[in-house]
Parts: sequence; C-alpha cells; structure tokens
Amino acid sequence: MPSSTASSPEQRSSPTPWHMPWVLKASVGLHAAAGVAVATMPGLWPQALAGVAANHLAVTALGLWPTSRLLGPNILRLPPTAIARREITLTFDDGPDPQVTPQVLDLLDTFQVKATFFCIGVRVLQYPTLAREIVQRGHRIENHSHAHRHTFSVSGLKRIEQEIRRGQAAIADTVGRAPCFFRAPAGLRNVFLDPVLHKLDLRLASWTRRGFDTARSDVDQVARRLIDELAPGDLLLLHDGHAARTSAGQAVVIEVLPRLLEACRARNVHPVTLDTAFS
Repeated sequence: MPSSTASSPEQRSSPTPWHMPWVLKASVGLHAAAGVAVATMPGLWPQALAGVAANHLAVTALGLWPTSRLLGPNILRLPPTAIARREITLTFDDGPDPQVTPQVLDLLDTFQVKATFFCIGVRVLQYPTLAREIVQRGHRIENHSHAHRHTFSVSGLKRIEQEIRRGQAAIADTVGRAPCFFRAPAGLRNVFLDPVLHKLDLRLASWTRRGFDTARSDVDQVARRLIDELAPGDLLLLHDGHAARTSAGQAVVIEVLPRLLEACRARNVHPVTLDTAFS
C-alpha cells in the first residue's frame, strides 16, 4: 500500500513548538541554580552535586512508573463520555504475531467487539498482510515504537524521536493510516518522550490495569487481574506478541480473552477502540 494514502502527524496538524514538561523545566532550573551556587560560592559544591544527583534519581524513578502523569499527559482511563456509554478498551501489545494475532482476531469477531493493537513497527513490516487484516476487521493499530528497544527509556531526544517516527511510517505505509496514540515499550519512558509526542501530535496511552500475560502462565491469575475490578472506563493491557504460554503450549491471552469478554457481557460494558472512546 503506497505511503501517499496515509497522513503523517505533520499533515494532520500544523507543526507545534518544542514542548517541555514541568518536570524537565524544574530539572533544568535546578541544574542552573546549582551551577550559579558553585560559581558564586565554590564551597557549596558538595551540596550542589548532591542536589543534582537526587534530581537525576527522582526523574529516572518517574520514568520507571508507567502510570505516572508527572512526565506529561498519560491516558490511564477513558474519558467521562466513554464511561457514560459504559465503554472499555482492550489493547494488545507487541504484535502482530502470526501464531497468536489471528486467534485473537477470531475471538474478537466471535464476541463482536473491537480492540486496539499497539504494534511494533518492524513486526508490521515483517507481517504486513496480518497488519492489514487487523484493520480490515475493524480494529485500530497504534504505535508501540519501531523496534521495541529495551534502551528506549534511557535514550536521548533524537533517538526517541527516530524510534517513534519510524514506527509511524511503518504503520502508515502498511495500513494507510498513521497512528494517533503511542505506548512506550514496557511503559517505561523519560523526560524526553513528552516533547517528542507533542511535536508529532501523538497521545501517550498507558493502562488502568494489566494481566502480566507475558510473564505469567497461570490463566486464572491473569484473568482475575483483568476481571475482578472491571468497570466502565477501563483501559486494559494484554499481549498478542511475546505472549506467555500455558503448560499445554497455548498462548495465555487466548485462554484469558474468552473469560474477559464473557465478563464484559455480564457487566454490560462495551469494548471499543481507543479512538472511538475519545470521539
């Protein structure tokens, strides 16, 4: 599919100025103050160094907290209008996967619900037909970075922007629509992510609750984490890529998903795509 059919974030909105979250502003201010203090009173260098070190530790810790909003806007739940409509959103990360994703799509079709897939750019390029099938079956693909690098949260501004732009291009060129939402690899980030998302007109989406279905093979445990407090407005995280396996070799998500969708019916909540929830 030619890339001319897709609209880039720059095409969808006018360019925005460089954006600095308040945490980054505070950090820059602290560094400047420490520099001035040492320049005017050299004997204060131990205190200044300690303050700068503490600042770095605090900012790093915030990046390891996926549901934090202190580094910039972060969607954790659906908006009030979606809650009033009793909507939730199911999101699937790390795909597409040729073994698991088709089974997920079939289950979603069986229950007649739509979901959002946060896909990795290189996997979209590797399995373009499957990526297009996700969209053709009424679901949405959003940006989960280009390569899902473990170093994403410690990368600099240039590398983060490159990763996100490449993911945008891979998805747009394959399915004909550029993503509107971004989810950081493993949910981990740093102070440079928000300025990049602001520049590219993307919204960060984390989750209300996750089942840890990449690490836990106990289907009952994963299902309980997702279902026990299920309520309108929830943004749930599952995985069609990197899925953990049961003792029988089945992907945990395939065992959990029917239970979750039955629970949605029982509690009269309606799974919709993330963009629909915000429309």
